[in-house]
Amino acid sequence: MKTKIAIVLLLLFTAFNSYSQDTLQEIKVQSKRKSLQKTYTVTANTTLVTKKELLKAACCNLAESFETNPSIDVNFSDALTGTKQIKMLGLTSPYLMMTQENIPSVRGASQVYGLSFTPGPWIESIQITKGAGSVVNGFESISGQINTELIKPMSEVPFLLNAYGSTDSRFELNANFNQKLSDKWATSLLLHGNIRDSKMDNNEDGFLDNPLQKQFNLLNRYQYYNAETGWVSFINLQYMNDTKLMGQTSFDPDRDRGTINSWGSEIDTQKIDVSTKIGYVFKDMPYQSIGFQNAFSSYDQDSYFGLNGYNIKQNSFYSNLIFNSIINNEKNKFATGLNFTYDNYIEFVNTTDYSRIDNTVGAFFEYTFDNQDDFSFILGGRADYGNRLGVFVTPRVHMKYNPWEKGVLRVSAGRGKRPANIFAENQNLFASSRTFDVTNTGGKLYGLDPEIAWNYGLSFMQGFKLFNRNGDVTADFYRTNFQNQVVVDIMQSPQQVIFHNLDGASFANSFQLEFNYELAKHLELRSAYKFYDIKTDYLSGKYQRPLQAAHRFFGNLGYETHIKDKGQQWKFDFTYNWIGEQQLPYTASNPTAYQLSEHSPAYSLMNAQITRTFSSTFEVYVGGENIGNYTQNPAIVDAQNPFGPYFDATILYAPVFGQMYYAGLRFKIK
Repeated sequence: MKTKIAIVLLLLFTAFNSYSQDTLQEIKVQSKRKSLQKTYTVTANTTLVTKKELLKAACCNLAESFETNPSIDVNFSDALTGTKQIKMLGLTSPYLMMTQENIPSVRGASQVYGLSFTPGPWIESIQITKGAGSVVNGFESISGQINTELIKPMSEVPFLLNAYGSTDSRFELNANFNQKLSDKWATSLLLHGNIRDSKMDNNEDGFLDNPLQKQFNLLNRYQYYNAETGWVSFINLQYMNDTKLMGQTSFDPDRDRGTINSWGSEIDTQKIDVSTKIGYVFKDMPYQSIGFQNAFSSYDQDSYFGLNGYNIKQNSFYSNLIFNSIINNEKNKFATGLNFTYDNYIEFVNTTDYSRIDNTVGAFFEYTFDNQDDFSFILGGRADYGNRLGVFVTPRVHMKYNPWEKGVLRVSAGRGKRPANIFAENQNLFASSRTFDVTNTGGKLYGLDPEIAWNYGLSFMQGFKLFNRNGDVTADFYRTNFQNQVVVDIMQSPQQVIFHNLDGASFANSFQLEFNYELAKHLELRSAYKFYDIKTDYLSGKYQRPLQAAHRFFGNLGYETHIKDKGQQWKFDFTYNWIGEQQLPYTASNPTAYQLSEHSPAYSLMNAQITRTFSSTFEVYVGGENIGNYTQNPAIVDAQNPFGPYFDATILYAPVFGQMYYAGLRFKIK
């Protein structure tokens, strides 16, 4: 019985974000084989990104951890901040539920920059779920869920050092310390620092290609594990400070801030997080457990963009109580519980005060049936009350059927509801001459109504063996229908962004065809074609979603040599992305010199990395991004007159910075 309890205790660490405990068991088994796993047994359409996969690219932070993943599209949000934005099913990150070890993390004020606040060397694995996520984790998920697992104090090596430097003048240093304090307690101290302090203007438009930046990040965590009593727990304490300076190369903040001498911007962010997770497995019933999550977060951002000031502070508290058990036998499982969320926003756009308090309380129930052979489904629902969202219910369902060996059909459907933080989520638009206008006044969220959408998905994966080599092919189709959407309308005027409730239709169709094959021993091919049909009724008509390519192609080749006795090995990785033309925002009313075409040109991007492992404790890596040196020209509309009516640094469809090369090392003590 103690052995069974110990096994369940290990699973409980990640069970909060799963659809069922056996789901995570299956993912663990698969993780021994591939660096990027999709299984035939998990009910939801979930991909596990392992630490091995993360080492295929520099992965300096969470936002850069998806470069070799065909399910996630990575784009730059503007021509100034260097911020990478991720999309899934053609929808931006606010429509994704982002969690860190099952607790909501990147949300609210941190939507734009939050992904860059989790360093890559801290990440143990990432789980990506397409379609509406589990009701256990909340009601906001619409297009999917991404959960990040951090390294565990008890299972990690005592020390890891990771150093990185690149030709765009970015330097990073990471140091992970792990120590067992006793047979039941262990602790980690994770340190991260990065800096970019050299001005670069390769396209000679007078603006920095990348911001000057400094970040200090510290995480101290404790892990408790007692197989005899059935208790497990985590305690996390994190502090982060990040500063960015961007704008014209001549900008001096001490001299030019608040003037029209030179255009510049600064973003100063401080973040404090405290979280706890406590779990108990009933000694005589190892299938039954209870978990309690609590998290406090303080996010404080002071910023300005030219003459536009934007300050936001968010103090949040999250609490989730989860009870897991079975009905008669292990084929019938359920999870139920209560959760509470409190958000206190202090938000100023210039001198206008948008401060508010949001709180929600809800209850959920999720039933899982698995015949442990070829069929399983998850049926979940939750009811919530929010002071500004009212009373609402959230139903979701996932089904899986294995018609034959190595074939799996998945179907999902679910509803999501979320408040749109219109300024925090779109603060890149401050880097333009646009005025911000909200046309609706009757709603409780900046005068707007909450966003509501249904997501439907169908996926089929078939594994095969050809010429004695393994492969698989997957076809996914997902559709998101918005009942209401806060439309960010940049199709009406190049001098204005209008926020308004959806009047008409808005939908996102996403189709992905993925083919993976072992071309030769140790040589893996990963490829995908993606088609997006995403249209919204704007005030001036129906358009494809701006700055979203309808067609994309992804290819990845990975090769590893045989591992020698002392752990010596070469690893080679090459990634190719082809991005089709994109609908550009409306600029036809500008003077001819400041007008853009209706669509951007298609282009290609290539990244590569070579890793040399000298032993089980030391390796070095070199790599390059945008090796083809493709850049957008011009990247900024009317860059010579940044305080004029036509200036816009937000219409970005391609990289600003050209070729970038980097090198780094990893050293560990076992």
